[in-house]
Amino acid sequence: MAHPTIFERVKTSLAASAGDIVFGMEDGTVSIFGLVLGVAATTNDNMTVLVAGASGACAAAVSMMAGTYLEIETEVDEARTFSARLASEIAQRPDAVVARIGDRLRAAGLAETQTALVTDLIRSKPGVLQGVAYAMTAPATPQTMQSPLAHALWMLIADFVSAAIPIVPFALMPVSEARWVSTAITMLLLICLGVGRARVGRRPLARTVMETVSIGVAAALAGVGIGLVIAHALGG
Repeated sequence: MAHPTIFERVKTSLAASAGDIVFGMEDGTVSIFGLVLGVAATTNDNMTVLVAGASGACAAAVSMMAGTYLEIETEVDEARTFSARLASEIAQRPDAVVARIGDRLRAAGLAETQTALVTDLIRSKPGVLQGVAYAMTAPATPQTMQSPLAHALWMLIADFVSAAIPIVPFALMPVSEARWVSTAITMLLLICLGVGRARVGRRPLARTVMETVSIGVAAALAGVGIGLVIAHALGG
């Protein structure tokens, strides 16, 4: 059996982490967009905006990476613990587990005769009972067997790359011009992310794009607002 190539492994990992990547990019874009516009509203010094933006982007990306790692690791641990408890219960009280499965089948609309056939089958086959019981009673589990580290690294990359986009114009042009260029390219990115969210979550396209852009606009207004308030309060 041929082993998957590095390209195939990366492609599989990318597909498995699509949700993390879209969320990471949205978070990075929105938070740093609000930050740099807030700073840029109070100064015309490019270095000040760049330092604030880069520092915020790095801190946010690492924070999101750590949060994703811990979340996935917790889900994996919960799934492992549930599986062990279920195996122990099947060994000690198999009839109780079968009864729970029967209740689930009836609640799903299965006829009593069909429910009886299924429960009789799984009662006589412990291996089948373990699989069916887990599938029907387990809590939400990770969608893939990909490691927490893989999800966390994709989140780090997505968050950092997207956070850099609102910052780049301030490295290339005066602050007065960079404000508008940053706003334009960030809005374009948010539209693309809205399309991505709609595809990943199978949500209405127009509504999802509008939500995503609105969040970005709200972040920008909040950043500019707090920046101006602080500058005014301090006599800037």
